[in-house]
Amino acid sequence: MDLSYCVVNTNGRAYLAACLEAIRDTVPPGIEYEVLVLDNASADDSVAEIERWNDGPTGLGDRLRLIALGERHGKAENDSRLLREAGGDLCLLLNEDTELRSGAVAALVSALADDPEAVAAGAKLLDPLGEPQPSAWRLPGLATSLASAAFLHRALVTQSRGDRTRAVGWVQSAAMLVRRDAVAAIGYFDASFFVYSDETDLCKRLTDAGGRILWVPSAEAIHHEQLATDRAAGERRVVEFHRGRDRYMQKHHTSPVAWLSRALAAWTYGVRALAATVLPGHDPRWYLLHARQALDPGRGEGLREAAQALNRAAARGRDEASLP
Repeated sequence: MDLSYCVVNTNGRAYLAACLEAIRDTVPPGIEYEVLVLDNASADDSVAEIERWNDGPTGLGDRLRLIALGERHGKAENDSRLLREAGGDLCLLLNEDTELRSGAVAALVSALADDPEAVAAGAKLLDPLGEPQPSAWRLPGLATSLASAAFLHRALVTQSRGDRTRAVGWVQSAAMLVRRDAVAAIGYFDASFFVYSDETDLCKRLTDAGGRILWVPSAEAIHHEQLATDRAAGERRVVEFHRGRDRYMQKHHTSPVAWLSRALAAWTYGVRALAATVLPGHDPRWYLLHARQALDPGRGEGLREAAQALNRAAARGRDEASLP
């Protein structure tokens, strides 16, 4: 098997068809491939949508394998499971709300083939209107925190610029091709990251093991950012975002550096909150929430706690259904 497409879906039925259509329509000629879709205990009939793709002339047939979970798990844990079960030498990690553009997979595969030291390659992500989104950055540290506090993040930290393939610190896993053996050698994703900073940590550990991370602008994919646009889960998402970022800093840097990074991030969001009081279309309360969470990432409940509550409710339902 040359290539395994690895898709994690969590209540993403509205996006799944476009994701799977893009996989089917953009496979490079001559590539032997499989499609693994892990459904993360969705409640929106996503499983039925996935199963539909096993049937009919427009489907993926035997190439598609569904892994349907009965409980909700984190993105890092789910990506690791897909990588463990994949048969391809290369694995393309995809979100359910990502649509590959023509030529994207061929460009990613070529990038790794041309650079034996490269172990991961990220696509250039676009918003639904086709405008580029940031998709590659320097690895987080004191220097990046200082640059962000000086509002130089776009110039000094973001690396998804230009039209040539380049080595970067980390890429977003919404569309990231990896060498399966390289990821297996470092123990896959760290499941202590529920979501956010999980791919940052993976890229850091791959780099520490001697690998290179590439950003490939000729490989384009539309990313709808389903999770980021879900305002109903907004506060939990903010909690999980800062929790993941702090976990990364604590894992890979000293405690003083991690603490200073918290303070600098809080300062940045505080300034944005102040500016939002006079700028139209901006909510200062949203930036203040980020500032408080950056300073104290242990406070509040995030997406992990929401998943745990969902799993407990599902377990109670099963227990009640089994009663005579």
